Amino acid sequence: MNTTDRFALSSELISELLSGMRLHGVHYRRIQTGPVFGMKFNDRPGHAYFHYLAVGSAVLRTRDGTLHALSAGNAVYMPHGESHALLSSAEVTAPDIDSFDVAPLGEAVSGMDTCPSTSVTPSAILFHGCMAFDLGGMQGLGPLMPSAMAVDATDGQYPGLVPILDAMKREICSGRIGFAGILARLADVVAAMIVRGWVESGCDDAAGLVAALRDPRLAPAILALHRHPGRDWNVAELAAECHASRSVFAERFQATIGMPPLRYATELRMRLASQLLTQKRLSIDVVAQRLGYKSQAAFSRAYKRITGQPPGASRLART
Repeated sequence: MNTTDRFALSSELISELLSGMRLHGVHYRRIQTGPVFGMKFNDRPGHAYFHYLAVGSAVLRTRDGTLHALSAGNAVYMPHGESHALLSSAEVTAPDIDSFDVAPLGEAVSGMDTCPSTSVTPSAILFHGCMAFDLGGMQGLGPLMPSAMAVDATDGQYPGLVPILDAMKREICSGRIGFAGILARLADVVAAMIVRGWVESGCDDAAGLVAALRDPRLAPAILALHRHPGRDWNVAELAAECHASRSVFAERFQATIGMPPLRYATELRMRLASQLLTQKRLSIDVVAQRLGYKSQAAFSRAYKRITGQPPGASRLART
């Protein structure tokens, strides 16, 4: 396989995986501050934080105490929803973000103004979002992601991000009809572009699934699994996708990803099943059929074995 073919396969696989990523339950704040400010954001497991600094400068302090200097045009994506603080400078005290008064600006969007009355114009304006984050088929990448993905939208790693962030700024400032829904969709795009940039840049040299995505001896099988999750795959068929023997493929898959191919296939089905049950609200029987199970009982056993709870409990949890 030549370099062009490897690149095409990698791009195709990344696109396939990104298509399963979902953000839902988005809540935004438009925040404007005076010259001295601090705000603390608490741990939100299963959620992601997003910040975009439109005007001014700030310091991001992550849970482990690491400091990131932010300037206008910088965006931060925090896929694990870990606690952190945004500050005007490192020594400033940070009250809980929920302790500030807010005013509704529209559906799921509120405004927060901490400018003192003596300030003619705000020193910083930023957009903050907290959303439920589901990686879908990319679930294996979740633990590999850094706690904070701070990006400069103007650098070459994120082409096309500047106009999208500018569009977010215009939408949240204009208050036009439907702007909250447009913001949610733009946030989905921004998150996908940041994650894509991280994957394409090598995922900080992380191993496991990332290494498999970049390995032409494994990537075709992973792509086939994601395209046809309901097929009753066996190891020989997956090996054939990679033009390898059954034993060589299985050994390479186990060594790279850390689990056997069919275990990966089952976990993928259950991640997709969770999305279908909780987000699309499909019945257990329909999900079982869609993912290739001959009976609801067989699907339910597999679901509980992988997730630790029956599929009915997952549906009720999102009711």
